Amino acid sequence: MEAPPGLALLLFFGTLLVLPQSSHGATRYYTFNVTMQNVTRLCTTRAIPTVNGKFPGPKIVTREGDRVVVKVVNNVKDNVTIHWHGVRQLRTGWSDGPAYVTQCPIRTGQSYVYNFTITGQRGTLLWHAHVSWMRATLYGPIVILPKRGVPYPFPVKPYKEVPIIFGEWFKTDPEAIIAQALKTGAGPNVSDAFTINGLPGPLYNCSSKDTFKLKVQPGKWYLLRLINAALNEDLFFSIANHTLTVVDVDAAYVKPFHADVVLITPGQTTNVLLRAEPDAGCPAATHLMLARPYSTGQPGTFDNTTVAAVLEYAPPGHIKSLPLLRPPLPTLNDTAFAANYSAKLRSLATPEYPANVPRGVDRSFFFTVGLGTNPCPANRTCQGPNGSMFTASMNNVSFGMPTTALLQAHYSNIAGVYATDFPAAPLEAFNYTGTPPNNTHVSNGTKVVELQYNTSVEVVLQGTSILGAESHPLHLHGFDFFVVGQGFGNYDSSKDPAKFNLVDPVQRNTVGVPAAGWVAIRFFADNPGVWFMHCHLEVHTSWGLKMAWVVNDGPLPEQKLMPPPADLPKC
Repeated sequence: MEAPPGLALLLFFGTLLVLPQSSHGATRYYTFNVTMQNVTRLCTTRAIPTVNGKFPGPKIVTREGDRVVVKVVNNVKDNVTIHWHGVRQLRTGWSDGPAYVTQCPIRTGQSYVYNFTITGQRGTLLWHAHVSWMRATLYGPIVILPKRGVPYPFPVKPYKEVPIIFGEWFKTDPEAIIAQALKTGAGPNVSDAFTINGLPGPLYNCSSKDTFKLKVQPGKWYLLRLINAALNEDLFFSIANHTLTVVDVDAAYVKPFHADVVLITPGQTTNVLLRAEPDAGCPAATHLMLARPYSTGQPGTFDNTTVAAVLEYAPPGHIKSLPLLRPPLPTLNDTAFAANYSAKLRSLATPEYPANVPRGVDRSFFFTVGLGTNPCPANRTCQGPNGSMFTASMNNVSFGMPTTALLQAHYSNIAGVYATDFPAAPLEAFNYTGTPPNNTHVSNGTKVVELQYNTSVEVVLQGTSILGAESHPLHLHGFDFFVVGQGFGNYDSSKDPAKFNLVDPVQRNTVGVPAAGWVAIRFFADNPGVWFMHCHLEVHTSWGLKMAWVVNDGPLPEQKLMPPPADLPKC
């Protein structure tokens, strides 16, 4: 629903909002009622948290420059927050959503109004819950159209645009799964299936009727908005006998390139163009759309199954009566494919869509990311490595969540909630991707990095081999960043910067740190507030692979964090 632009004062569902004047764009209103809903998958019915009774949740549709206002009402027993993943939230950190970072959770029977403006973004993002593992079922697409009258920067006008959302399905409550894992120190049970638009598809038992079908017309172009909302798995995706053209990632245009297979980590989005062209020799075939994990972890630590949907040409036929065409997918641990695919992603870097990558660096950081252990508490039996408890860390600091929201502590100068001594580099260097050290214990603390407004920042994210080398999709709230370099092995500060791409690096909000490798990102700290940075594998976030950036206000009024809204939830 739209309202006239420039509306500064409105009464919205009983909540008075004071909004800054906007001379561009519309205001779009949504209500998210979080309720329990019985959903049956794989012949098992389970009551799951949903938004407005839908799984996946409703689609947010907006345009660049629009304001989005969403009232979230919590009608379930668990605490809830909603994160608008990838939205820049310029000066509106109170609407970012991560629990105990920018807000306290919305408790049962309470509500909170998120309001923010879409600035300089167009493409696809996603929304999801951001407390514990609630995002297993609380997620949905954000479709950001260009400003009115502004065309897509590619020559093809899509006949239809379709969100394709990947998820995971658990036969048991994910909240119980992670609670048990944190209690025992073991790894959590993996999901029972992957889903495409909430449906597991015909390759799972008792699931043939729960199959997403994309109905297409020969010769038409389709824009598929791919979203990985899975909890814990990077995914390969392909469509039998069809080539995709990648045109946008994380709501930023890229130089188009063709791909038979797309790699997408949790939290990432990818827009692809698809031309519907049935095979001349087999036009009535069933073309499967498949997704399965990319993982370098040990067997049993990830869901090693494949989800299928159907690309259906008219007139439709019965799946069992048509030839079945399956696309080939890379092997589960094909790190070379992952590196080559990532290297193809380049910003448009045109006058209309420039790549404003920092050429100089004010502050440089080197963060190790990986797993570790904590000792088993006294009088307990733990099921982690050698009787310890699994944990995860950045620079050997496992982040402890506070009980007061970090943004509230920053804004109100509340002492004792966090420390500003997060290390800029590991306190002890080691062969990060070689033989791991004997001592895998980590430290614990609620530590942040403090930045002055508009600081140019470079972060090298170095994967480690401690307890196994894995890819870590790192997500930064409040900013887009540029991926200026990546490689395997240990980062070499004397040689690797010479190979950085400062001309047209891809712009993202979530990047996969290569297994046993590194990635370098740059951004301007031009958004005041407190901004979470964490692994988007939910199990690693639960174990502490996270930190936060505190960006101080700039000197001008438009460089300062807005005051908190009156209905901000209390801890």
